[in-house]
Amino acid sequence: MSLEMLISTYGYPSVAVGTFFEGEIVLVLAGFAAHRGYLSLSWVIVCAFLGTLCGDQLYFHLGRLKGTKFLDKRPQWKSRSARVFELMHKHPLLLVLGFRFVYGLRTITPFLLGTSGISSLRFFIWNSLGACVWAILIGVSGYLFGHALELLIGDIKRYELYLFIALAVSGAIIWSIHQLRKKRD
Repeated sequence: MSLEMLISTYGYPSVAVGTFFEGEIVLVLAGFAAHRGYLSLSWVIVCAFLGTLCGDQLYFHLGRLKGTKFLDKRPQWKSRSARVFELMHKHPLLLVLGFRFVYGLRTITPFLLGTSGISSLRFFIWNSLGACVWAILIGVSGYLFGHALELLIGDIKRYELYLFIALAVSGAIIWSIHQLRKKRD
């Protein structure tokens, strides 16, 4: 199976699943694939929006259901979550719109917001807006990254497999480092 066929077949589901969990690297790769013509940028953005929205809503509702008990059993997390709660009380809209732009906070913040008492409807509306802005900005960034590489390299077709591999490996390394730091803390 060629790279083009692989991306065309599994690209959209991969974007949705990848953005459900974290997603920046997945979305940049998908934007790059859209620039190369393997995917449609519009559908990449839609899949990223749906993936990140569903993930954040799930984490929010898990926080609503189990968050307080979970935090009570982990005092070190409870003390770290104080900053999120402080931001929630001072700037709730900015926090809900912007948490996904801060690497490492994407999964924990919706969980903590679920414990904060913010209404589910308000979170859903603000989270939808934030997810839309994030999907557009990061997806278009990947697309423009592909365009910039094409301008710099010229015949990008010869190097695209290596570029996809380099981006994927870089993303995996960044994700692994982040996971190791989480385990240490």
